[in-house]
Amino acid sequence: MPESSQDRKLGLLQATAINMTDMVGIGPFITLPMVICTMNGPYFLYAWLAGAVLSMIDAMIWSELGAAFPLAGGSYNFLKETYSKSGLGKLMSFLFVWQTMIQAPLVIASAAIGFASYFSYITPLSTLGTKMMSGGVVICVILLLFRKIEDIGKISVFLWVAVIGTMAWIIGGGLMHGNFISPIVHINDGLTIDHTFAAALGFASVKSVYSYLGYYNVCHLGGEIINPSKNIPRSMFLSIVGIFVLYMCMNISIVSVIPWQQAKDSEFVISLFMQQLAGPTAAHIITCLILLVAFASVFSATLGYSRIPYAAAKDGAFFKAFARVHPTEHFPYVSLLVLGGIAFVFSLLFKLSEVISAILAMRILVQFIGQGVGLLLLRKQNQNEFPYKMPFFPWPVFIAIAMWIAILISTGFKMVMGGLLVISLGIVVYYIKRSLEKKSAENS
Repeated sequence: MPESSQDRKLGLLQATAINMTDMVGIGPFITLPMVICTMNGPYFLYAWLAGAVLSMIDAMIWSELGAAFPLAGGSYNFLKETYSKSGLGKLMSFLFVWQTMIQAPLVIASAAIGFASYFSYITPLSTLGTKMMSGGVVICVILLLFRKIEDIGKISVFLWVAVIGTMAWIIGGGLMHGNFISPIVHINDGLTIDHTFAAALGFASVKSVYSYLGYYNVCHLGGEIINPSKNIPRSMFLSIVGIFVLYMCMNISIVSVIPWQQAKDSEFVISLFMQQLAGPTAAHIITCLILLVAFASVFSATLGYSRIPYAAAKDGAFFKAFARVHPTEHFPYVSLLVLGGIAFVFSLLFKLSEVISAILAMRILVQFIGQGVGLLLLRKQNQNEFPYKMPFFPWPVFIAIAMWIAILISTGFKMVMGGLLVISLGIVVYYIKRSLEKKSAENS
């Protein structure tokens, strides 16, 4: 098993907390009405089930690779190792880092933008005020992360408790005041299994899958996880199961109080739900808690992503400056500051609707599908060197790849083309970089 030069200080509880805070964030609160609107029926709950199924199957791939290569950087190491014998390891890992420098700040910015958007329920903000708010969230997160990893683990557990508490209040409100069983009983009302339903499920799943993303965040922190061969897989599966239960209960709770026909058109559906149950004061309190959850997501995502350029630079495959570690607190501060800075700029430039589909389209080919194919290659070469092995191999890999292709298509033609353009540019930059390095070596 590869060794890490970083301190292993994060246990199962902290790893699961980091995953879950990253997964929840602002996602389910802003995508809930989008999913209902896309499905346009009480069977919208199937989109959340579809997202959980895909996440669970894909987590098997992450678990095998994460347990085998528990180092900082996650997918960077996975792609480098799985494609090494085919000669594509350096290219695939470079493409991942190339995309990370764009899509990671987009992920961080999306949560910050969502934070600012939901804040307007409490105090309406101007366009400038909204941008200042989202940018301020990114800055605050960077300041909080500028410390040693064990302190970050404690902060993550605190934020995780806030996430669970917020979801519990929402679910409890529906249980006590709404007709909680009704949405389940009527889930199939008007349902017809045909091409239209399949298409709607695909488009809705783009939004639901976005709300599950983050179950693999622990892999980016692999070098800092205690007993990684067990805790990395366990933390992912525990996170997905826990979040699935919370998402389903939250959706059922809300539509048991607010009819789905009304919920699908509400920008602040959770606040409206709580206002109807307990009045405006409770609505403002739940809104504040949602903002805390959104902040926690930005915190967790920034933490995980900051380790990727660091790992690549340490390996000699990226700019050397990103390999620098803080002299006393031992965290990759250059990587953190650069990704945070780009996220700050993105939070000022883009709207939330512009980034959700773009995030998925940009990542699917290289990261998700690329890792699946890479694992097939690696397993063919090394049958007995995996601390964790998925059941029924290789079928979960085939299913995951097929489902990711369907999700990619559902993001739309423009998003697919945008993702392919980013990959193409990355390939060009990689070969230019390699050519310059060869010339430099020859001249020296």
